[in-house]
Amino acid sequence: MARLTGGDPSLLRRINSAVVLHALRATDCATLTEVTRVTGLSRPTVEGVVEGLIEAGLVVETAAEEGAARRQGRPARRFRFRAEAGHLLGLEIGVHRVAALLADLDGRVIGAQVRDVDETVDADERLERIRAAVAELLRRAGVPRGSLRAVGVGTPGIVEADGTVRLGTALPGWTGLGLGERLSRSFKCPVLVENDANAAVVAEHWKGVAKETDDVVFVLAGLSPGAGSLIGGRLHRGYGGAAGEIGALHLLGREATPEALLSTTDEPLHPLDEQAVAAVFAQAREGDQRALAAMDRFLHRLVHDVAALVLALDPELVVIGGWAAGLDGVLEPLRGELARYCLRPPRVALSLLGEAAVATGAVRLALDHVEEQLFAVEGTVTARRLAARP
Repeated sequence: MARLTGGDPSLLRRINSAVVLHALRATDCATLTEVTRVTGLSRPTVEGVVEGLIEAGLVVETAAEEGAARRQGRPARRFRFRAEAGHLLGLEIGVHRVAALLADLDGRVIGAQVRDVDETVDADERLERIRAAVAELLRRAGVPRGSLRAVGVGTPGIVEADGTVRLGTALPGWTGLGLGERLSRSFKCPVLVENDANAAVVAEHWKGVAKETDDVVFVLAGLSPGAGSLIGGRLHRGYGGAAGEIGALHLLGREATPEALLSTTDEPLHPLDEQAVAAVFAQAREGDQRALAAMDRFLHRLVHDVAALVLALDPELVVIGGWAAGLDGVLEPLRGELARYCLRPPRVALSLLGEAAVATGAVRLALDHVEEQLFAVEGTVTARRLAARP
């Protein structure tokens, strides 16, 4: 590509296009005069840019307001951003389920599909389940696959930048899986793969309990907890994508395994799965002393894992999500113990998004990618081509 200089007309056009598009997207609809006032550009410039965006399919002229024709003179033309010009997918590929959310270019969810998956199925079968869920979702929404502009994916494990799962012990056959490449065979748009806890913290910051907070730790609390962190509003992945893997802390010299912690007998709990642990917690609610002791050990282990992150990152807020967040008695012990261990105890809250957190975060990741194309100067031309695709 030719080198751009400060006075390059093509660069100025791209800047103006991004500015006008951003102004239109920020409101339901606007006149040329209103866009001129907001952007500070000249009216002829705004008019030319808007016509170009209409041609690209990103902007449309709206119908005149009811009653406007009765006023003297011709009503002002009004324009809006076409959120329906493309669509986004947010996928969750988990241990017990796969989920897909379909959204428009404003991030509004317009459809969802969830399917249960047995934890023992192999990688091929799990991927086939998510493909089938996507196909059904698109069919029901009446959205062609070619309308997709980006796909975000949240999954357990340490995920590299190219979408390869470097380590994923929660799912059979997941370690070493080129997940991004495998899913890309089904789509003609970018596929962005992220750790599930990282996707969840992005979701809570976007639409959940952390909307007003930029320093957040989200804990996917389960048998092997993971965490995602925002520092100054930016996702912290770590050097190799392994930040927040607090489920591995039990390897640091701890003698008690999760199977022993959650046992109500003299033998380790087998099989160690969510159903078995839920049964232990149910017994605890009924007053069984050994189950109460097991629940207490489980919660204290979780507190210690979370405290390690809190001491390292000093977040304003810790959000508890995942399977264990639905168990009775999780929040208060966490608050009390964090107050004991941490120099500045954070606020602690349950996730507002619940099971939808990972897929919602995946939608946000896809939306971030598209917004970079729509509003970044370097991506404006590419965005026009994308919006013009059938």
